[in-house]
Amino acid sequence: MRGELRLMLSLCVLPARVARFCWRARRHARRSGDRFSLDSAARPPELAELLALAGDRTTVVELGTGTAWSAIAMALDRRARRVISYDPCVRLERDAYLELAGAGVRERIELREESASAGPRAGDPPPALLFIDSAHDRESVLAAFNAWRDALAPEAIVVFHDYGHPGYPGVSEAVSELRLSGRETGGLFVWRAP
Repeated sequence: MRGELRLMLSLCVLPARVARFCWRARRHARRSGDRFSLDSAARPPELAELLALAGDRTTVVELGTGTAWSAIAMALDRRARRVISYDPCVRLERDAYLELAGAGVRERIELREESASAGPRAGDPPPALLFIDSAHDRESVLAAFNAWRDALAPEAIVVFHDYGHPGYPGVSEAVSELRLSGRETGGLFVWRAP
């Protein structure tokens, strides 16, 4: 009971539609035994920061779909937003969460079974926000960033998830090696393209 109350309070930082989805997704994950989603999804404060950074940006690329909670949240946050999400590993649980998102959301999320380092396809719009949350080792983070750097829209924002996480030192190592100047905010590192 106390855990449920704590979760409800943490969801208050999110827009109502996103909070409602997160509540339903967490309930579904608990009932179905989906530990992966419960352990790997961005926490409400991180998600709130990500949505604030996305602002009115309509073209978002996510590297690391997992079970699509972040992609769904970003699509729910703005009806005009299109999210392209890359992940070569398809999680079977993903479809259930896309169903929970409701009508109209799935059509604005394009799922690509490709590596984070695949880069954009010909004709893709330049991402105004790039969310890097795929493999967390230094080499993979470097490869993903380098594959997308030249494709970014002017003044795009790049967000690295799990920055400073003791279990994923490769994220911090990659950011340091890239010599990016930005800011850390609760598990996220934020860099703005020139």
